[in-house]
Amino acid sequence: MKRWIPFTKKPPSVAVIRLAGVIAAGNRGGLSDQSLAPLIEKAFRRGKPSAVALILNSPGGSPVQSALIGARIRRLSEELDVPVFAFVEDVAASGGYWLAAAADEIYVDASSVVGSIGVISAGFGAHDFLQRHGIERRVHTAGKSKSMLDPFSPEKEEDVARLGEILEQIHENFIDHVKTRRGDKLIENDEMFTGEIWIGQKAIDQGLADGLGHIVPVMKEKFGKDVRFRRYDMRRPFWQRFGAQVAQDALSGIEERAEYARFGL
Repeated sequence: MKRWIPFTKKPPSVAVIRLAGVIAAGNRGGLSDQSLAPLIEKAFRRGKPSAVALILNSPGGSPVQSALIGARIRRLSEELDVPVFAFVEDVAASGGYWLAAAADEIYVDASSVVGSIGVISAGFGAHDFLQRHGIERRVHTAGKSKSMLDPFSPEKEEDVARLGEILEQIHENFIDHVKTRRGDKLIENDEMFTGEIWIGQKAIDQGLADGLGHIVPVMKEKFGKDVRFRRYDMRRPFWQRFGAQVAQDALSGIEERAEYARFGL
């Protein structure tokens, strides 16, 4: 009943947002700015929280969606003067680490996988398969680069070079974000931005995280033993659980498992 008595001091509260899964555009069940925007806005604005805690478990994904989500978190944190803490579970790699770096402090488990500050583009080439089966590929374009990296045509050196330039630009954006957010905490070495990963204490030693810790004890240490937690989790609309969405979710699940498997998870 104490919380309803006027003029009494309420215990501090921490809004908890769970960010788990592959980062991808749209509303396919992964993490996107579109799907997370209402959740993030509500977490920062409802009930004047003392802090927002991000529980992270993501192998990465879209660099643009990572940047949009991270920018939204930073904007609200600065606008409302609410500190942000990130707690890494299994992995915060690539785009997952981009999200972690949006926090003011990052905490990891002793076995958390952290880092992979790089950019990857992967695909398949099927032109040999088409040739063996007597299938002719016909492509007509207006613009010499319109069919760049067509998976059904032989790979061209100029296409690979152009892709390399694109990946380097995105990589530089990633590096700038990490340097801006982590600043002097980072340890300068030749492997920091090569896509290398580190585990637990090793990530702390590199300056990629601030300490070993889990959400409840760390938040109690910072805000007192009476701190309350308000959890905000993504929920799929009821209609998405049926019909064609089931097949789409199955495919997304396979893709997601492949992303986690890159880090031995």
